[in-house]
Amino acid sequence: MTDSNLPPGRDSLTEDLRWRGLIQDSTGLDELRELFDAGPTTFYVGFDPTAPSLHVGHLMQVMTARRLQFAGHRPLLLVGGATGQIGDPKENAERTLNSPEVVAGWVRRIRDQLAPFVSYTGENAAQLVNNLDWTGEMSVVEFLRDVGKHFPVNKMLAREVVRARLESGISFTEFSYQLLQANDFFELHRRYGCQLQFGGSDQWGNITAGVDYVRRRGAGPVQAFTTPLVTKSDGTKFGKTEGGAVWLDPAMTSPYAFYQFWVNADDRDVSRYLRYFSFRSREELEELEKATAERPQARFAQRALAEELTTLVHGEREMAQAVAASQALFGRGSLAELSAETLRAALTEAGLVHLTELPDVAGLLKESGLVPSMKEARRVITEGGAYVNNERITDVAATVSTDELLHGRYLVLRRGKRSFAGVELAR
Repeated sequence: MTDSNLPPGRDSLTEDLRWRGLIQDSTGLDELRELFDAGPTTFYVGFDPTAPSLHVGHLMQVMTARRLQFAGHRPLLLVGGATGQIGDPKENAERTLNSPEVVAGWVRRIRDQLAPFVSYTGENAAQLVNNLDWTGEMSVVEFLRDVGKHFPVNKMLAREVVRARLESGISFTEFSYQLLQANDFFELHRRYGCQLQFGGSDQWGNITAGVDYVRRRGAGPVQAFTTPLVTKSDGTKFGKTEGGAVWLDPAMTSPYAFYQFWVNADDRDVSRYLRYFSFRSREELEELEKATAERPQARFAQRALAEELTTLVHGEREMAQAVAASQALFGRGSLAELSAETLRAALTEAGLVHLTELPDVAGLLKESGLVPSMKEARRVITEGGAYVNNERITDVAATVSTDELLHGRYLVLRRGKRSFAGVELAR
């Protein structure tokens, strides 16, 4: 599995990662170059099952793993069946502990979600691993004797998130998380020859503890780097919308909503997102950046990124449906071609009103919230700005029959070019 989009030359992978802004901290760029140049390298990145799905905040690590595999290296994707029961310390409060049964179920779901991003065949086939396989076998005495004795407490206390919790209190459970993650690196090095770990920059303390622990066990040297935390220019948290997190599970965030998240990316952010997440070549990305700067209203970069990521996460068909819905809702395509699932997802994002009977069109505009009053509804209709299922309505007394319902239950209402809402008739 190789990537023809990487620039040529001895340092192609390292330089590509740097150009994309994917290396924030590292044990040494020269050491990374030597490791990558020496031949296929086994690396690992971990995902703790703290929810039933991964979200777009995890894409930085997922796509970086994909990028390294495309360059010829072998991924170990660790799903933390053990560490997921503990939880990495948070700055403000103790984590809620989930039962082993719940965590085990989330492990299975996350394993399935990771499958589209890497290849499980070939010379550098990816492998899924679970740290419960080795952590669950250890006794308390073994853990304290074989792992704990290698960790100076003063270094553990120096970790920023631990310092922030000292006054309010931190349990030994969360305090010990660093030891568990460090032991993962050692076990993966011992079992699979893993020589590299990467993760988000907030994990740098845990990651370097693992590098040091492997060395103390006489099994090094190993290397590590971190990727930057993804942020938004407006100060809001990446991966969050008014409806909450943007999940990879289509039952939690619809493919349409996932697509719209990327289409709506701020012009100030989209160039960074493209470099982080896209597998287009450097030349293609620079052309997209230039075209977007010249015609920002066309959102070339946002649409390119949305199509690429929606296809990867949800498949070609769902991506095509998301694009079709985006066009059809604004009168540039056929609503009849949308599946019931895609139409409902799109209308839910816009605002879906549930009615038990259908009023006239003016009443529909008011009930949907597109206008504040019946007087305003009649004015909009008279001026030609009202649409039902993309058909312009000019008669203030117009009504809608049940035969016009899409999929037997939905109506798409639009005011002007850009304001739309949905109606679902309870049957």
